[in-house]
Amino acid sequence: MTAGITVDLSDPVPPYEQIRRQLSSLISVGLLEPGSRLPTVRSLAADLGIAAGTVARAYKELEQQGLIESRRRNGTIVVGPPQAPDGTVRADAAVISAVDGLIRTARDARVSDETLIDLLRGRLASKLDS
Repeated sequence: MTAGITVDLSDPVPPYEQIRRQLSSLISVGLLEPGSRLPTVRSLAADLGIAAGTVARAYKELEQQGLIESRRRNGTIVVGPPQAPDGTVRADAAVISAVDGLIRTARDARVSDETLIDLLRGRLASKLDS
């Protein structure tokens, strides 16, 4: 499970937010399906080399979003992907394919992941203004 989750301590984004974003994305694209069990807070924290409270905060925020649910004896499970107001799932295969293509193109052009993310954030922000 932790193969898809990483924490960059040099990133200005807090570690709990990095974890929350990554798990939210994995749920959105269907890589973590409803009913999937997440690692325990302690286990994920140990795997990532961070404090358990950091993972607990990420889980708490995901639970508040309605993406996961903590159950005493069954652990933490994925409840479902985020829903649009009309009840449809926000991410679909076409979007995932486009993102994968963008990543391949950027890597072929030797654009760093950080630069690609900054570029994407900048473009998203400019599209919000229009």
